[in-house]
Amino acid sequence: MILLTWNHACAVGIRAMDDQHGILMDTMNDLRLASVRNSSREEVGGLLSRLVELTRLHFLNEEQLMEQYGFPELPEHHFEHQQLLSHLLEHSHRVQLGETVSMRSLLIFLRSWFIDHIGTVDRKYGSWLNERGVY
Repeated sequence: MILLTWNHACAVGIRAMDDQHGILMDTMNDLRLASVRNSSREEVGGLLSRLVELTRLHFLNEEQLMEQYGFPELPEHHFEHQQLLSHLLEHSHRVQLGETVSMRSLLIFLRSWFIDHIGTVDRKYGSWLNERGVY
C-alpha cells in the first residue's frame, strides 16, 4: 500500500476543504504505518476511530458549504459520503469487537475511493463554488 501524498492534483480549490483532505490523508497514512508495523489492535482501532470522526466532520463541513451555496448535486454527494461512512463504521466496529479485518484491503479501498472522490466528485463542487467567489 502506497502512502497518500498531497499534491496540487488533490486540490479542489477551497482552502478549508483542501486542508481537511490533507488531514484525512495523514490519518490514513498513520493507519497504514500502524498496520505495517503490526501495531496493537487498540492502536489500530484508535486510529480507525479517529479516521471515522475526522471523515464525519469533513463530510459535514463539506455538505454545509454546498448547502449554503445551493450546490445542485448535494444529494448525490451526500449519498456517496454516507456509503463511505457506513463502510468505515463497519470496519471500525469489527476491529473493536476483536474480529479479523484485512487492513490492507481496507486501506487499498480507502486510497482508491479517496483519490477518485476528490478527483471527480469534489472537483465539481470546487469549481462550482470558485465561480461564486468561494475559495
